[in-house]
Amino acid sequence: MKLLLLGKDGQVGRALQPVLPAFGALVALGRAEADLEQPGELARLVATHAPDIIVNAAAYTAVDKAESEPERARLINAEAVAVLAAAAERSGAWLIHYSTDFVFDGSKQAPYVETDAANPLSVYGLTKLKGDTAIAASGCRHLIFRVSWVYGAGNGNFPAAMLRLGQERGTLNVVADQIGAPTSAGRIAAVTGAAIARLARGDADHLSGLYHLAAGGAVSRHEMARFVIAEALARGMELALRPEAILPIPTSAYPAPAARPLNSRLDTQKLEAAFGVALPPWPEDLRVWLDQRAKQGTP
Repeated sequence: MKLLLLGKDGQVGRALQPVLPAFGALVALGRAEADLEQPGELARLVATHAPDIIVNAAAYTAVDKAESEPERARLINAEAVAVLAAAAERSGAWLIHYSTDFVFDGSKQAPYVETDAANPLSVYGLTKLKGDTAIAASGCRHLIFRVSWVYGAGNGNFPAAMLRLGQERGTLNVVADQIGAPTSAGRIAAVTGAAIARLARGDADHLSGLYHLAAGGAVSRHEMARFVIAEALARGMELALRPEAILPIPTSAYPAPAARPLNSRLDTQKLEAAFGVALPPWPEDLRVWLDQRAKQGTP
């Protein structure tokens, strides 16, 4: 089996690189080799490498910046994805793609299921939704994994930001009315591996479709921040901040260019049944992530 990974340098892309070679020959490309701002080149790449599975971990993810760069976000998240889907359909390849909880407006009081109507509040969410619909309309065999509150290696994520601020500040205000499930890039990669293993066994066309992929349980941003700081202190990280000094505020008190859904909970029953995976409670993977940070000696 031949696999083509796009977006190898992002959080999910980095987590996928040690997982994918178990299933065949892997070609992993970053922006320098596969720029989604040049969608015309993507069809050529697919034709050149002739993969059995395309894994697209590349995306425009600067949520607030997208409000002032809507055309760039649309180019990367929608137009380029449509080109990939068309190329996958022509070649018979599977396309694995990652979507987001931002396609929802967050007004539902229960976890979202795959059949719930999307209603994005932001340019980012709208462009990601357009990518999803382009894949579905293309007719290609696909797995769209809709994920939430992703964190992984590096500092471009919420728990890493909490650790950085925990070094700098003695008090912190964090929104308490946004609810979701922090989901590690490593868990996303592991589930992707389980799905590919199922595809490799054949007779899997009926599995083509959209799935929600998120850690179990739910937590507010405020509670998550307190958890991260408490667990970091327990691991000996030197921080000025203490959990009790993290104060809850409403989203309305922290204005941002892009609106966030207040409810980002995703129901994962369809995914678990289709691929035989279990999604652990969110603290489990976050503790592993904190263990790794502590070993590196950098909050």
